[in-house]
Amino acid sequence: MATSTIRSRERLAYRAYRPGLRLPTVGVDIGGTKVVAGVVDPDGAVLERVRADTPDKKDKRSARLVEDIITELVLDLARRHRIHAVGVGAAGFVDAERSTVLFAPHLAWRREPLRDALSERLRLPVVIENDANAAAWAEWRYGAGRGARHLVCITLGTGIGGAILEEGVLRRGHWGTAGEFGHMQVVPQGHRCACGNRGCWEQYSSGNALVREARELAAADSPVAEGLVERAGGDVTAITGPLVTQAAREGDPTAVELLEEVGRWLGVGIANLAAALDPECFVIGGGVCEADELLLRPAREAYRRQLTGRGFRPEARIVRAELANEAGLVGAADLARQVARRFRRVRGRRRAGFAARG
Repeated sequence: MATSTIRSRERLAYRAYRPGLRLPTVGVDIGGTKVVAGVVDPDGAVLERVRADTPDKKDKRSARLVEDIITELVLDLARRHRIHAVGVGAAGFVDAERSTVLFAPHLAWRREPLRDALSERLRLPVVIENDANAAAWAEWRYGAGRGARHLVCITLGTGIGGAILEEGVLRRGHWGTAGEFGHMQVVPQGHRCACGNRGCWEQYSSGNALVREARELAAADSPVAEGLVERAGGDVTAITGPLVTQAAREGDPTAVELLEEVGRWLGVGIANLAAALDPECFVIGGGVCEADELLLRPAREAYRRQLTGRGFRPEARIVRAELANEAGLVGAADLARQVARRFRRVRGRRRAGFAARG
């Protein structure tokens, strides 16, 4: 899109901005393959969504291209909706000020000052948040974590993300990077992780772990994997997490066993987190949770076996997230709404001060 067109749409977004408690905000969810933006009302309903492909991080321009895509998607929505803030959920480390993406594994962002760049282009309040934090906020506000005073959210996708909520406050840590539960070591000298370490939790309880184990069985010509290979049309590389999950739902014993193994490791990690954080509720989200009780039942059983002080302490609830793929988008939009309200109050005080001096 031509720069002049983008700039004209930026002016359009600026004209569309009108402060108000009930006005919708935009949430943006940045994934490894797609960028989704949606208009979200104060009740958590997504009124409209648009999407675009995520640029390849190998492209040296990708950091700027993602910024362009976010701008275009938001401005497209602004043509049909009155919006008053934008929240961006990014998979990666976001600083404590929620302004800079320190590191994003699937994008070429390294200390990227994304908030200021987007605010300048959109003329709207912008907040940047870790995607797992955004998803946890959405589940606490509108989903499975409603009413919980102490909540831990775990997202199972290609890896493991996480977030901590206490008394309605996201606990981001001193540097803003808390909640990277997937990189707790659970097996010394275990599987190598993309982070550079070995034995990380996400190497045993994630979508990648599920697919790795299934493909290794298939590649070894194990007879127990024949059903999975047949479903994949004979192509081992075509075995995916959704394929294994569907096979398990239909009773394939190997697929059920693979999900149980992932679930048991999930329970081990949850028990460790319970020992450290003692929440009242664990909300489990992410694509792997499409397996539902095939995953959560063994997770609960392993959690009870591994829990420190088991039998003599209350046990946290372990529940499946309710908002599915919408959580990151909805949470980012609602967090942006909180920032916009503060922005409006500050602007109102300034106007009152100018009037008094006049």
